[in-house]
Amino acid sequence: MFEYMTAQEAAEKWNVSLRWVQRLCKESRIDGVINVNRVWLIPKKAKKPADVRLKKGIE
Repeated sequence: MFEYMTAQEAAEKWNVSLRWVQRLCKESRIDGVINVNRVWLIPKKAKKPADVRLKKGIE
């Protein structure tokens, strides 16, 4: 059985905003994410997707 965390828990774990996690879920950028009754469930072992807005070498 898989273990899931909510979008809020993922946001705290990954140190990003709740809205950003919800957007990642909606865009299917997190593997194994499911939506049950308007609640995003993310596998606890899911890795934080790379932020495509950032370029390497630029700080």
